[in-house]
Amino acid sequence: MFNSLRRFSFVFLIFYATMAVGPAFAQNDVTQPANTYSLEDCIKIALETNPQLKQSELTVQTNGNIYAQSKWQRWPSISFSAGQGFSSGRNIDPFTNQFVQQNINSNNYQLGGQVTLFNGFQIKNTIKFNEANYNASAKDLDATRNDIMLNVALSYLQVITNQELIEVARRQVDASNLQVARTAKLVEAGTLAESNLLDLKAQLANDELTLVNAENNLETAKLNLKQYMNMPGSEQINVVKIEVADPSLKVYDATIQEIFETALANLPQMKAANMRIEAAKTNVDLAKGAAMPSLTLSGGVYTAYSSAAPKERFVSDGSGFTNTDVISKTDYIIVNNQQVPIVQKISVPNGALRTFGYLDQLNFNRNSAINLNLNIPIFTNFRVKYNVANAKLQQKTYEYQAQQVLLTIRKNVEQAYIDMNNSAKRYSATANQVRALQETFRVSQVRFDAGAINSVEYNIAKANLDKANGNLVQTKYDYVFRTKILDFYMNRPLSDF
Repeated sequence: MFNSLRRFSFVFLIFYATMAVGPAFAQNDVTQPANTYSLEDCIKIALETNPQLKQSELTVQTNGNIYAQSKWQRWPSISFSAGQGFSSGRNIDPFTNQFVQQNINSNNYQLGGQVTLFNGFQIKNTIKFNEANYNASAKDLDATRNDIMLNVALSYLQVITNQELIEVARRQVDASNLQVARTAKLVEAGTLAESNLLDLKAQLANDELTLVNAENNLETAKLNLKQYMNMPGSEQINVVKIEVADPSLKVYDATIQEIFETALANLPQMKAANMRIEAAKTNVDLAKGAAMPSLTLSGGVYTAYSSAAPKERFVSDGSGFTNTDVISKTDYIIVNNQQVPIVQKISVPNGALRTFGYLDQLNFNRNSAINLNLNIPIFTNFRVKYNVANAKLQQKTYEYQAQQVLLTIRKNVEQAYIDMNNSAKRYSATANQVRALQETFRVSQVRFDAGAINSVEYNIAKANLDKANGNLVQTKYDYVFRTKILDFYMNRPLSDF
């Protein structure tokens, strides 16, 4: 995540931000030529077409679903089941539980539910663990998005830098062409020797080669940009130029420690590392919870149908009982040498025979149950012990990873601060060099026109100035870029360049 590219690359996210907020970079407010892209356009296309970013987004969505589902574990689970059976021969009647010799069709229906009342806080800790994983993956997505934007912006500004170097090279070629044309006239007039003209033409050829090299570098930079945008290399693109003001070389208004502390508080890499530590701590509690008792509450409603059940049954209407005398046909007593049947008084519930259909039997057979289940782990083959030990080791691993991220951020901040100071010195020295060589070249040109020096001395003065102008462009962008690296670490939304 943090590689050598960081020394230059953090600044480019700042450029992206300024495109959105800075009036100086509101390119989308005007009509752009065809195949011309602003930095905001390039970053948008890269983000929309990058498969690595899409994979990170899917990871975040997956972890979000896992987190959302884990919160539903607090709620009861409800299920419904149904069964169809057919048996022949000697069977047990599911209605009477007695043996019968007939074919039987049967149906069973069950609606049940279960809720966990306590399981060692594993539901609570699972929710916390999944939430931390979800948030950490979201920060990873931010880091991936940052890397893409930084790489695109790096290539974008390499294009702009090469465009400016081309302008410098063209000015060199134009100046050499003018001098060759002027010297040619003086040679024709016999004022100067022809060797002066040949030397100037050689210098012109060198300037033209420099221009060709700059144009080739521009095409290479454009190819890199198109590759980050996942565009075909054959497609022609142009970029909207960002005007960068000459740096003022002011002392940076924050110390290394202040920059470091701000970076720690804002970079997604550090946040993701800390979230994974919290997830690992929760995972330790989750592993310990497996050794605690669990208490669950379950219940259900059940019913069944059997084709062996009688189709007619006496069903009480609930209005009470009727006393009836029943004369026995087999039991009697002898009175006066005569058999007298025994008469019994029985109470019969009021009601009537009723034909039972399919739904009637299901309703009649309905029953319900509720259960409270307690499970106490006694010996689990030390599974809990080693799971807890591994969870603690995982926590240590994430803690060391977080330390590595912290050290890397500190290293990058310190390196960026030193690079900024060194770049400021180079820019100041190069600017002084350009001013001195401009005056030297002005004097050389006057003396050459007057014939006081030869073309070799003139070409040396011009070559030195041309090289210094190119160096000034590079050191200017280098200093500004390195300053914006620190601004990025400071989380500053900038619009002035």
